[in-house]
Amino acid sequence: MRNRHPFHCSVVLWAILVGLGTTNARAQTPVAILPDVVYGHKDGLAMTYDVFTPEESNGAAIAFMVSGGWYSRWNPPEKAKGFFEPYLKEGYTVFAVRHGSSPRYGIAEAVADVRRAIRFIHLHAEDYKIDAHRLGVLGMSAGGHLSLMLATTGDDGVLNAEDPVERAPSRVTAVAAMVPPSDLRVAVWEAEESLPAYKNFPALNMSVEEAAKYSPVLFVTEDDAPALVISGTLDDLVPPRHGHWIEEAYKDGGLECKLLLLEANHGLQGKQPEAIQAVIEWFEEKLKAK
Repeated sequence: MRNRHPFHCSVVLWAILVGLGTTNARAQTPVAILPDVVYGHKDGLAMTYDVFTPEESNGAAIAFMVSGGWYSRWNPPEKAKGFFEPYLKEGYTVFAVRHGSSPRYGIAEAVADVRRAIRFIHLHAEDYKIDAHRLGVLGMSAGGHLSLMLATTGDDGVLNAEDPVERAPSRVTAVAAMVPPSDLRVAVWEAEESLPAYKNFPALNMSVEEAAKYSPVLFVTEDDAPALVISGTLDDLVPPRHGHWIEEAYKDGGLECKLLLLEANHGLQGKQPEAIQAVIEWFEEKLKAK
């Protein structure tokens, strides 16, 4: 039953995007698909993403975090194409980034994986015909958490690293995070504020001290990427206080964070079109050519 829970079920996450972007197949944007690009290895396993390049590219890109409850699942890219239609038709190249999945891998590994994916995209931006300075990140729920971690912990690369990927930046230009947890210290199993439902998520079986290392609210600094955060006022899994917390941290640092509160639950049911339109407008503003 665990994989039916809305917080970490990638199937539900994909279904939400389908609802936002479903169109007649003949009306969909012509897209070239580059599947299963290997951006790294660990434990003998390949870490991959899929690349969706619209025929009429605007030169900007969006890295979508395929993650719910820090579970990350593979889906046939031909089927996933329709999920990204709202972005593809605007000309964005889309990267569907997968990370080492719970329960085998935890949040630390997921953060490290998606950070490496961003470095790999930077390193190969010319191959994808994108401007690495116009790179956005999008995610929902755990994917939103990973998006905020990328926004708040980006760096310029390790100059003397042996691995050329590690020498590339992990910075992104802008982030859109839907219903993201922003402070894991209240979510891990041992936290007093932790909700019973969180026991469904093995990734949250860590100490409060460890959770602090992966709580975006604690890493906001002056060089962070601007963030759009969308929270549901009826969300009883990741309450909207998480959105308020990250907004406050950004504003305390003099940075730009737009918090959009929608009268919706964790899946944003009934408000998906409004959410996706807000994301498109956000990226249109933040990723436009200079």
